[in-house]
Amino acid sequence: MTFELSIEFFPPQTSEGMEKLRTTRSRLAVLKPEFFSVTYGAGGSTRERTLATVMEIAAEGHNAAPHLSCIGSTKEGIREMLAIFIERGIRRIVALRGDLPSGMVDAGEFRYANELVEFIRSETGDRFHIEVAAYPEWHPQAKSPREDLLNFKRKVDAGASSAITQYFYNADAYEHFVSEIRALGVAVPIVPGVMPIASFSKLARFSDACGAEIPRWMRRKFESFGDDADSIRAFGLDVVTELCQRLIERGAPGLHFYSMNQAGLTLELCKRLGR
Repeated sequence: MTFELSIEFFPPQTSEGMEKLRTTRSRLAVLKPEFFSVTYGAGGSTRERTLATVMEIAAEGHNAAPHLSCIGSTKEGIREMLAIFIERGIRRIVALRGDLPSGMVDAGEFRYANELVEFIRSETGDRFHIEVAAYPEWHPQAKSPREDLLNFKRKVDAGASSAITQYFYNADAYEHFVSEIRALGVAVPIVPGVMPIASFSKLARFSDACGAEIPRWMRRKFESFGDDADSIRAFGLDVVTELCQRLIERGAPGLHFYSMNQAGLTLELCKRLGR
């Protein structure tokens, strides 16, 4: 099965974590991903670690895509980061609104991701391929599904090149979102985000926080396994493999794996998909 692939990491907090990520990256590099992306903490809290990880990935000869969030940022700060990216040969950015860190009151000079996209384009023209976020099950803070679609369209109209979705386990949600956004005249590629399942308890907490739905039948099945980690892993692999197969067969332009800095599940899923 042929499909374009990209993989996401988060910047480690320790030297030990950096070393583990190097090992993970070397294992995943055999998949020849289009790019590795690196997340950016709330309010730029991981700015230096994100940059260090991105530079290391680029030095290894891989395409690296730093996340860049605008909440809590200034135009001058973003301009400074863009200059560093250009100097280091970075060609792709994942532009996000981001979240305010706990205790921070000032949202900075940007309110929404479309403003960040517009600023990047005004400063750098077509220098960067700009990825933005999409939410097939709707952004948890959106006033309505219609408003969420229009928010996404604003990001594309501002200059976004393509989009990566929040992870989901209901392919119908993705297909419905793509259909509705195409009806609004938006033609950019919308790549499904894929979350491999290593631990159901962690997935449940994370999903409740970010608004990603775990279908009831999946929840009940996972809950029935209790603490049986092997059964949870096996069932999770089956569910996500079937989801990915359906997405690719129905025309998804690629898959973006949220690796959580681990290689095993992503490698196994890609093996099952014939990658």
